[in-house]
Amino acid sequence: MQHSNALNRLDRLPVSRFHKVTLLAVAFAYFFEFADINSFATTAPKLIRLWGLTVDQVAYVTSLSFVGMFIGAVVAGSIADRWGRKRALIWTTLFFGVSSFAAVFSWDLVSLGVFRVLTSAGLSAMTVVGVVYVNEMYPSAIRGKYQAYAIAIGICGTPVTNLIASAVVPLNDWSWRLVYLWGSLGVLLVLFSGRLKESPRWLESRGEHAAADAVLREIETAVAAEKGPLPEPAPPVAGTPSTKAPLRLLLQKKYLLPTLLLSVLWMTQTIGFFGYSSWAPTLLAKEGFSVEKSVFYVALTTVGAPLGCYLASLVTDRFERKWCLVAFGTVIAVCGLLYGLTFDPVLIIVFGFLVNLFERGYTALAYAYSPELFDTRARSLGTSVSYGLGRLSNAAGPLIVAALYTGHGYRSVFYFIAGTWLVGAVTLAAFGTRTRAARLSDAESQRVRVPA
Repeated sequence: MQHSNALNRLDRLPVSRFHKVTLLAVAFAYFFEFADINSFATTAPKLIRLWGLTVDQVAYVTSLSFVGMFIGAVVAGSIADRWGRKRALIWTTLFFGVSSFAAVFSWDLVSLGVFRVLTSAGLSAMTVVGVVYVNEMYPSAIRGKYQAYAIAIGICGTPVTNLIASAVVPLNDWSWRLVYLWGSLGVLLVLFSGRLKESPRWLESRGEHAAADAVLREIETAVAAEKGPLPEPAPPVAGTPSTKAPLRLLLQKKYLLPTLLLSVLWMTQTIGFFGYSSWAPTLLAKEGFSVEKSVFYVALTTVGAPLGCYLASLVTDRFERKWCLVAFGTVIAVCGLLYGLTFDPVLIIVFGFLVNLFERGYTALAYAYSPELFDTRARSLGTSVSYGLGRLSNAAGPLIVAALYTGHGYRSVFYFIAGTWLVGAVTLAAFGTRTRAARLSDAESQRVRVPA
């Protein structure tokens, strides 16, 4: 077997039970990633009262968490390239689940901070692997839609966790620990391990054509048994096997420009979104709302998140992803600013709902867009480095938010967040690469080979 033709053989498959099981597994991992990612934000107001924390101390823990995310993202790229997408997805999910479970037993801010850094590393690593895995396992014509579907299901973890937190955190002085226990349930992804397949495109990129062909035959047999005879795939395009993508690869012009663009995308998304989501409960509490009301208001706003992913699924494969990202980012900037200019509970919920709706749609679009800017050789590395740099940038974000709030007041925080989103939108509009034509070309090449 000289070439397994993984891309074209996967591209011509109709959606089947195989795709749905893969979607469910990735969505499950995403669910507990989103469930756990804001755990500290939902418990911080209670810990301020119990442990006497200051806003600056909350900022330092949040900042260190993003350092952990950077480390996790970069390490994930190496793990996924060396050991495979499937195993990396399982390992990284187990890592963040175990780390979150350890946080249940935190005894002070330092111990909780350490466990949150470890958890954040695992969360970020899993996200990078999940994005690459979906990109490589689904046909090009629908991968954006299914990336959005996975996030739409997974993002339900945010409102569910916030509602759980709003119910359990006020109960007594130890009940906040239950939020971290809940986040640790991601370890149950191991139940899906037997149903997931290794990425044939990863195997092929390593020159392991026989192994890639074996996986493809398993998938094709299952799909054909369910859907009937399969169309012939497009002819293979020869490629050069690569067992490892060194970091210096991204310095090549072919990869440098997309890496820089995506770094800006993820930096502005990370600072803009987490500047909002990580701080909203604490800042509302600081402005006079009770801990219970601040957490409850934020929980209600996050209901918009799954709807945002659904909205993204409707537009992601139909329109140019670059322009969808520009439009979504601009709307988030406007709604985030209006959120910060009101203290009316109804308007806080309405604008917060819209921020969550469009931001999660933006994230779903970005997850689909990012890996498309790289070929298989650089996909994991380029996605992980740009995503990791985005997360690392927010090590400074919480410190900036704390300084703005202390020095200039509540509203200055939201001017900063809105400005960050606009920077991302303008950069994408000016320098973003269009990818729709390539997707349509791949889809058309498969359609013309459908048997009469």
